[in-house]
Formats: sequence, structure tokens, C-alpha cells
Amino acid sequence: MKYILSLLALASGALLTAAQAEVVVYQIDPNHSQVGFKVRHFFNKVPGKFTDFSGEIHVDKKDMSKSKVKASIKPKSIDTGNSDRDEHLTEDDYFNITEFEAIEFESTEWKKTGDNKYDVTGNLTMLGVTKPVVLEVTYLGEQEGIGPYEGLMVNGWEATTVFDRSDWGLDAGGPIVGDEVEVVLDIQGHSKK
Repeated sequence: MKYILSLLALASGALLTAAQAEVVVYQIDPNHSQVGFKVRHFFNKVPGKFTDFSGEIHVDKKDMSKSKVKASIKPKSIDTGNSDRDEHLTEDDYFNITEFEAIEFESTEWKKTGDNKYDVTGNLTMLGVTKPVVLEVTYLGEQEGIGPYEGLMVNGWEATTVFDRSDWGLDAGGPIVGDEVEVVLDIQGHSKK
């Protein structure tokens, strides 16, 4: 009887380990990723990006709908191609970086919408306000890394979303500066060592 119980315990442990192994944690690689946006100024859209960001993507390979992502952006790293404007955007009437050091996103739901496509709903926290947004995500695939990524798995993602910045209290500059923000994410991740 003890022998049978031992076998059952080993089998259960193996099954649990196998189930856990299906979830792979990928770190967002800021050197091969971009967090970009566009906002209207008068008539045209001015592009910008954030250069300091980090995060993790927990990919459930058996059921992608159970995957999770959490990311953080430092608004002081904003880059719109104009240093005077960038400095203004970090001040109290915009991102107020002295009080709010980070913009945070954490997913709450992944919904498959097509081949390698997902609507990823999550909470976006900015200026102390948390509201849901939906990212339209495309999974680009993965492969074993080479060179400095040898021994790791590398994957790629594209994502877009649109939201009104005023929903987070970020309404300075209007109506010359548009309310609608278009976000474009190009993300590369690599598995944790």
C-alpha cells in the first residue's frame, strides 16, 4: 500500500511540475522594444515614445487566455523629439513626475479574437487614477535565442490601443492638444534565466 501511495505522490508531483512548466515568464527587453504614441496638435498627429520601461509577460502555453502581463513606464523618459516640450510634459500640468513616478499596466483578461490575436484588458494607472483599457494584441511567435540570448526563448508582440487622456485627469493643452491618444507597442521578450 505504501508503495502505491508513493507512486501516486510521485505521479501527482510530476503532473504538477508539468503544469507549472507550461507557464513561461518573459522579461520585456527595452533594447528591442518600443512604447510609442501619437497625439493631435492642431491638425496633425505628433509622435512620441517612452524610453524607460520594464515588465513581465507570463505566457501560459497551454491556454493563452490565462496569460498575464504587468508593465511599468517612467514618464520622465518621454521623448517627442523636442527637449523643451519633453521637459514641459513632465511638469505638474501634465505627467507631474515629482508626485507620480510611474505609469502602470496590469492585465485582467486575455480574450482570443483570431489566429495569434487577443484583446488584452487591463488596468492602466496614471496620475493616481486607475481605469481599464483594452489592448489589441498580436503574438508574433517565439524561438530559441542565439548569441547573448543563447539558452533563452525570445518572443515578439505588437499591440495598439486608443484612449482619452482626460479620463485620467490629463487634460492640459486642450483643445490645441487632442484628447485622444493612440498607443503603439512593439515588444520583444526573453525568458528569465
